[in-house]
Amino acid sequence: MLQFEELKLKLEGMRPDLAELSEALGLETARREAAELDEKAAQPEFWNDLENSQKVLQRTRQLKNKIEAYDKLVNDFEDSLSLVQMANDDGDESMFEEINAGVLKVEEELASMKLTTLLTGEYDAKSAIMTFHAGAGGTEAQDWVSMLYRMYTHWADSQGFKVKVLDYLDGDEAGIKSCSILVEGENAFGFLKSEAGVHRLVRVSPFDASGRRHTSFASLEVMPEIDDTIEIDIRQEDLRVDVYHSSGAGGQNVNKTSSAVRITHLPTGIVVACQTERSQLQNKATAMMMLKSKLIEIKEREHYDKVEDIKGVQKEIAWGSQIRSYVFMPYTLVKDHRTGFENGNINSVMDGDLDGFINAYLKAASLGQLELK
Repeated sequence: MLQFEELKLKLEGMRPDLAELSEALGLETARREAAELDEKAAQPEFWNDLENSQKVLQRTRQLKNKIEAYDKLVNDFEDSLSLVQMANDDGDESMFEEINAGVLKVEEELASMKLTTLLTGEYDAKSAIMTFHAGAGGTEAQDWVSMLYRMYTHWADSQGFKVKVLDYLDGDEAGIKSCSILVEGENAFGFLKSEAGVHRLVRVSPFDASGRRHTSFASLEVMPEIDDTIEIDIRQEDLRVDVYHSSGAGGQNVNKTSSAVRITHLPTGIVVACQTERSQLQNKATAMMMLKSKLIEIKEREHYDKVEDIKGVQKEIAWGSQIRSYVFMPYTLVKDHRTGFENGNINSVMDGDLDGFINAYLKAASLGQLELK
């Protein structure tokens, strides 16, 4: 039957892409490395060095996740091909919708996995720290930050990433002045690095009784989570550490003890804070991790030879510096000004449908059509 023949041709057209994907992912090497690490983990002395054993297990898990994802894609491909052939032989048109949905799913999974091959940066595989800041405009801008916070947490949930709040400062009347979150999961930074920059909102403000149209701005910083495996020398004399009462939700300890920590890196002016852990010591450790991540991110982006040469430079959170515009009025459109990618379904975007924007950025970056932020 013609419709099944078309599905079969579509699937057969994916076969070369599957072979290329396997090579691009380095699966043969990954399988050998995973087997070697399994052998190492089986040795009696493996747990003598707990720190190293944890690194081995983490690496093994990353390799196996990549291998299992590809193997599942191949199995789905073969299953769909078998179902197409079976339905075609039987002339069973009632199976078309179900089989077609399966083929589309394979097509989407293949496209998604091909994108991961574009994540070749040194820190792309790491988790991401996202920091939101409201621009000028008071309550309107702070409400815009809360909308972006919701959008990215929804996107993270849809990708299976875990979100942890690190710091949170409520707006004066509504919204959020600033906040930092950790998006935990493999390749989180590789995908989210495209979102760093100034985001512009155009809408009729719910806080304006006259119903006038307002333009608001918010900035987003994205950094890789830097763990103890990456060495970076930070001198204690270059730090100013302040402690204060936590201000957000957090149970009985909030506002009773000075557990929140703010660290200022004096040579660069970089400020990081954490208030969501249970103790001052834990908050300080998390804040130091955030500072290391920020220094590494700027060092990589600006190609500095030494961390000491880094200067804290922040673009103005205002007109002319935005990477993306979200227009609710007089029409609905979200447009990325770097890639030209657009989506007219703004409600879907605000609910976390960001894959189109992220994919367009990664593809353009791989072709050298834009400067990596």
